[in-house]
Amino acid sequence: MTPESDEAVGEIDLATAGFRQVEFFDCSGLRVPCRAESRAQERGGRLRVATDSLRLHRLLRASGLWRRFPPLLGFPEFPEKA
Repeated sequence: MTPESDEAVGEIDLATAGFRQVEFFDCSGLRVPCRAESRAQERGGRLRVATDSLRLHRLLRASGLWRRFPPLLGFPEFPEKA
């Protein structure tokens, strides 16, 4: 994560990280969503992971992070702000 993304996490209540276009993801890459979620929680928000990749589903299960990041198959719909 960059300082800009760290700062942006503090401005929203819910962040959704999309991993649909990711071709390779291993255990070392799990620190990014873990850190983002920790930063979001520090600021009263939360992080959700969106992916339909069976490989990432298996990785989340094998690493014990399935309950921390139950994957969404798509991005949630959010109402437009006025």
